[in-house]
Order: sequence, then structure tokens, then C-alpha cells
Amino acid sequence: GSSWNNCDFETNVCEFLPEFNLQPGWRRRNCQSGMGPPYSDHNGNESAYFLSLSSEMQSSSAALRTNVFLPTDEEHLCQITFYYWVSQRSGTLMVGLQKHSEDTITNIWQLSGELRNQWNVNTITINSTEKYEV
Repeated sequence: GSSWNNCDFETNVCEFLPEFNLQPGWRRRNCQSGMGPPYSDHNGNESAYFLSLSSEMQSSSAALRTNVFLPTDEEHLCQITFYYWVSQRSGTLMVGLQKHSEDTITNIWQLSGELRNQWNVNTITINSTEKYEV
């Protein structure tokens, strides 16, 4: 059977992003916290929460790492859909896959310089014969 988790950051940070508090630069905020755009989420909700990367983090990278996911197969595909907003700052947004037998993170999606100052959406399908993190 299919199961899915929805993560909207309304009450807290999702259970599958456990390292959130360990990564400097990320904060959970909403559009009314006086920190600049965006001023609503992708649904136009002005009080909705999202994760935001601090503008002081220009020189370095900041990762969000998921919990461990189980292997995928024909019955259990993994699809991750996420909404993202890119401000005027230059930078690259990347999604990486780390399988448990590997030390390296494989880049499976990246973007730089896309439509700025608007919400975009992307869906990634992940195939892995072993446990993995994203």
C-alpha cells in the first residue's frame, strides 16, 4: 500500500528532518516575521510557516538531512514533492541521495538561477535498493 507524509512546518519541523536544529542558518518562520519575502506560501496563505535560510549564510552551505528511508521497489516508490522560493541572492539548491553503503552523496537534482521571487514546485522520484537518506 502507499503511504505519504505531509510536511508543512505549521506546528514544528517534520519528523523526517531530525537534524534541523543542528544545521546553522535554517529557521522556521512565517511571512509575518518581518524578514522579507516571501509574504505568503504557495497557496497564498500569509500566516503559513516554512523553512528559511538566513541571509548571513552567503559564504557556506547548509543542509537539511532526512531520516533513513527504506529501500524502494516496484510497489514502494519514493516521490518527494517540495515547494521552494529563491530570492535574489546567488546560490545553488541541491537534492542529494546518500545510500547506506556509500560515504558520498550523489547529487540527484540541482538548480541555480531559476525563476526568482516566486514559489516553484518540483517532484523527485527516488530508486534505491538499500536504505538511504536524502
